[in-house]
Amino acid sequence: MADIDYYMFPLSPFTYLAGTRLEDMARRLGKSIAYRPFDLMKVFAETGGVPPAQRHESRKAYRLQELARISRHTGLPINLQPAHWPTNPVPSSIAILNAQADGSGDLGGFVHGILKACWVEDKDIASDEVIKACLEAHGFDPAISDRDMISAVETYERNTNDAVKANVFGAPSYVVGDQVYWGQDRLAYLEADLA
Repeated sequence: MADIDYYMFPLSPFTYLAGTRLEDMARRLGKSIAYRPFDLMKVFAETGGVPPAQRHESRKAYRLQELARISRHTGLPINLQPAHWPTNPVPSSIAILNAQADGSGDLGGFVHGILKACWVEDKDIASDEVIKACLEAHGFDPAISDRDMISAVETYERNTNDAVKANVFGAPSYVVGDQVYWGQDRLAYLEADLA
């Protein structure tokens, strides 16, 4: 069992802006991470969240301001209007699950690479070509994206149900026991509590 359940959504700009801080922290503290890609829109529907397009204009404007601020603070560039957002998150989620099961490459680097492809490089992360290139760039056999897809979809659906049970309502969320840390800005709290 992993020390940290990392509920992540590959289309979340806030997940992208976490960078690889979770992985760096886990390495420093000797903690393990279970990557749990999940269906954030389904979790929104079950927990009272509102998809970005349906939010009040004031919330939409604040979201863009906040993303720009976090980008400046973290030094991670971001395109606030990516060409392929939203897109289907399932293909990249399946690839993340298959890469985790495979274990041969840099999983954290791959996950961040998928997020960066969307939020910086204007690539469609539902594209098989984009996913395979990102897998290869991080030391994985690109063919793993096509392996055992039925099992990966079942895990994706289970992760979504588990997210609701764990009181997760947004992404990124980091769960340790019964404690939920929502948002990339809570990583310092997570590190302090784990230390």
